[in-house]
Amino acid sequence: MTSMPISLTVEKLLDYAENKGLIKGYDRIVARNEIRDLLNITEVPKKNNNKTQVENIEILLKEILDYAVDNNLINDTVTERDLFDVRVMGKLMPRQSEVNNAFWKTVNQKNIKKATDQYYNLSIASNYIRKTRIAKNLNWISQTNYGEIEITINLSKPEKDPVEIEKANKLPKISYPKCYLCLENIGFTGNLNHPARQNHRIIKLKLNDEIWFFQYSPYLYYNEHSIVFNKEHRPMQINKDTFKALFDFIDIFPHYFIGSNADLPLVGGSILNHDHFQGGRHHFPMEAARKEEYYEHSDFKKVNISRIHWPMSVIRLQSKSRKNIINLAVLILKKWRKYTDLSADIKAYSMTDCKLLNHNTITPIVRKKDEYYQTDLVLRNNRKNDEYPTGIFHPHKNLHHIKKENIGLIEVMGRAILPGRLKKELKLIEDVLSNKKSVEKILLVKKMNKHKKWILKLVKKYGTNLDPDQAKKVIKLEVGQKFLQVLKDASVFKNNSDGNDKFNQFMAEMNINRKEV
Repeated sequence: MTSMPISLTVEKLLDYAENKGLIKGYDRIVARNEIRDLLNITEVPKKNNNKTQVENIEILLKEILDYAVDNNLINDTVTERDLFDVRVMGKLMPRQSEVNNAFWKTVNQKNIKKATDQYYNLSIASNYIRKTRIAKNLNWISQTNYGEIEITINLSKPEKDPVEIEKANKLPKISYPKCYLCLENIGFTGNLNHPARQNHRIIKLKLNDEIWFFQYSPYLYYNEHSIVFNKEHRPMQINKDTFKALFDFIDIFPHYFIGSNADLPLVGGSILNHDHFQGGRHHFPMEAARKEEYYEHSDFKKVNISRIHWPMSVIRLQSKSRKNIINLAVLILKKWRKYTDLSADIKAYSMTDCKLLNHNTITPIVRKKDEYYQTDLVLRNNRKNDEYPTGIFHPHKNLHHIKKENIGLIEVMGRAILPGRLKKELKLIEDVLSNKKSVEKILLVKKMNKHKKWILKLVKKYGTNLDPDQAKKVIKLEVGQKFLQVLKDASVFKNNSDGNDKFNQFMAEMNINRKEV
């Protein structure tokens, strides 16, 4: 049951909206009436005499959602509550054109950092970015011989219950919006199969003479996690136009990085049918990787070329000239698309059902470092074979108990996004190492069988008499080592003597030769 009169809760919500700049002046009257209509409120509005500001919007929304459940406006399920609270917040949102115009006005009158701060704060205030849920994610840093890597166990996406899943499956299939990224998501009502987006606003950009849009990710896997998507619902692509668009973005947003998932299944992201990038204000571990080998090309003397010390195969390009970097990046991309080295299991093409399949692509990342553009080109291949049916350069089967999903842009740069199931599973393994539970007992839990070999290995290495804090540290360390092996599996040229020779051979094919420094 709700703890205060619903009309008073609405007034507190309106106070919050005014304080956060979502509404102003007579907007309050309009918003009040629309929310009252949504909730079927007929009582006279209650004046809020307590002007103490509520900073956690979830507190007020919970009051409203409980009222909606109590009055049979919605069912008490996670998805229906989510759909309804977004409807409520949608009544407090400025128009799409107002948000876009305010952003560019701030850019012109102040600077781009002020504009992104303003837009980011709006995305949080509107509860489009659900900070309370994101705070549930488990995050830690793990030390490796490649430097730090970042680990996240994703707990911010609520699970649907079986009843919701059954209802969702019975809904007619619709193709509007065509995907979660499409322009038509702004203001979308949502349903059991598609999140509501009435509180979603975006920023219009022009990149490489095309219309793109900038937004923040609602799941926020790192600081100011951004998505930049093309106006058209078209497949992912990596080509010269991609590089031009990435560099245009970084010229507008020099305080951000920008990158693109690869454009092929298995080595790409979760959405391949809509061309998009990801960026943000975060320094990933790969950015700090030291240079391990230096190269030069006679036609690109103003570009510094190196291979970095990283578990995946990465070419780093640095120059003050974006034109030179783009042209060299395109040369490398075109060569890699066609490159085959069977001794390294790299094959550019294969035939399936009389159809030619491409296997080689690149994950590009662009940032500015002082006066220099810096581009990392991560070489990718999505082949499978009988030995590795889920992917030769994909986490191998012995790692699937920790990570079996695609290794996309975020993972490539050194941040693991691991499934929420691991929170409870890792805790059970900690209990074994600290003698709270026996190996035999936790292996009776069906979901723990996939960890059996790893558990036995950890027990042999550390014993079962660690104190709880030691056990937790051990698990964090060992998960970090597992993710490091995930990245090594995804590397096309392994970081050893033989792999480095093969890497250098590929570079030499483009007249990019080793240079003594």
